[in-house]
Formats: sequence, structure tokens, C-alpha cells
Amino acid sequence: MSTAVIVTEATFDEVVLKSEIPVLVDFWAEWCGPCRMVAPVLDQIAAEHDGKIIIAKLNVDENPNLSAQYRITSIPAMKVFKGGEEVREIIGAMPKQMIEEHLNGII
Repeated sequence: MSTAVIVTEATFDEVVLKSEIPVLVDFWAEWCGPCRMVAPVLDQIAAEHDGKIIIAKLNVDENPNLSAQYRITSIPAMKVFKGGEEVREIIGAMPKQMIEEHLNGII
């Protein structure tokens, strides 16, 4: 069971941009094998850092306007938002330790 929050174009502002804590948005698609590989890693990070970061998933096929707005050209792509601003971009599926290194100083 995923601990990630599903976001859409309708909920993005409230869940991501207005969040009191950092939010990692995973831009993904159902057909993307590497996206499915990184999902359990993100679930682990969400569980281990509960209350310090929110992991959100945004399906690029179902939310094309946000995907274009944030210049998503390949997936998996993860963007970290803090205080309503994009502060970090992580491209590609990678091991948990590497994702956590990208999150150093944020959580």
C-alpha cells in the first residue's frame, strides 16, 4: 500500500504549493517501468520521514498541463517543493540512498 498522496491539477496548489513541509512530487505514468521501480523507494522515504516530507504522485498522462508547466520531458522525474517554490529536481529511477542524498538539507 502506497503512502504517497495522489495529486492532480485540481489539488496541486493546495497539497504541494501551500504545504507547511517540503513535498517531493513524483511525475510518473502507469506505462513507465522505471517509475514503478522507484515507487516503493519513495514509499519507504515517506514512511521513514513522516512529518518531515510529503511524497506526492502526479500522473503525467492525466495531468498534462502541470507536466508542461514544470517542463517534464522524461519520467520518472521528481521535483521537490519547499515554501511553494521548486528547490530541487531529481531525474530518473535511482536507489534510495541517492534520492536521500538529493534531499539532504531539505528534510
